[in-house]
Amino acid sequence: MDSRNNYHVLIVDDEGRIRRLLKMYLEREGFVIDEAGDGISALEKALANNYDLILLDIMLPEMDGTVVCRKIREVKSTPIIMLTAKGEEVNRVQGFEVGADDYVVKPFSPREVVYRVKAILRRASATAYLSTENTKTNNIIVFDQLVIDNDAHRVTIDGQEVSLTPKEYELLHFLASKPDKVFSREELLKNVWHYEFFGDLRTVDTHIKRLREKINKISPDIAKMISTVWGVGYKFEVQK
Repeated sequence: MDSRNNYHVLIVDDEGRIRRLLKMYLEREGFVIDEAGDGISALEKALANNYDLILLDIMLPEMDGTVVCRKIREVKSTPIIMLTAKGEEVNRVQGFEVGADDYVVKPFSPREVVYRVKAILRRASATAYLSTENTKTNNIIVFDQLVIDNDAHRVTIDGQEVSLTPKEYELLHFLASKPDKVFSREELLKNVWHYEFFGDLRTVDTHIKRLREKINKISPDIAKMISTVWGVGYKFEVQK
C-alpha cells in the first residue's frame, strides 16, 4: 500500500468505538480522516469538503443515512460506502437506489472495509493506489459528442465534463465499450458490480435512470443512446 496520505475520507457512525476503529486502520494506510456522529453534521461536512470517499452508516440520529446519501448525490459524486447492521436485501437495495457505490454489513472486519475503500478509489481515480506504472495505451472511447477517457475516468459531452459516481461511470463504460450488444440485468450485475453486490435487479434500473438523467441535462441525444430493450435488458445503441 502506498504511504501517501492525500486521500481524504469521512467516517460517519453514531458509535464512537466504530469510528475510532476504522480511523485507526485507515490512518495506518495513509488516509486523512474526518468524523461525524450524526446525519446532519455528516451532511454539512460532506457538502463543505471535497472528500475522496465517505463511509456512511445507515442508522444515524438526526438524519437517516439514506437521506444523507440522497442529499449528497443531488450535488456531488463522492464515492459512498454504506455501513449497516441490517443485512436484509431491502436495506442494501435502498442504499444503492439513493446512490451508494458499495455496502458493508456489520459486524465487519476493519480489513475488509479498508479493502473496499481501496477498491473504490482504485476504480475512481487515474492515480490509483495500486497502479504504479504509467498507462501505456490511450484508452479512449469516442462517439461523436461523447468521449469516455478510461485512463482518467472522465466523461465529456461536447467538451463538458459529466459528473458521475464510480458505478455510473463503470456502467456507461461497459455498455459503450460493446456498442449495440444487449446485456441482461443479470449480466450487468455480474460485470459491473462484480463481487460487491448480488441481488435485486432494480439496482441496475436505478443506475441506468440516474445515468440517463445526468447525460440528458447536457445532450438528450446521447442519453437516448442508452437504450432499453424491453424484456431483455439494456444496450448502448449507436446511431446509424
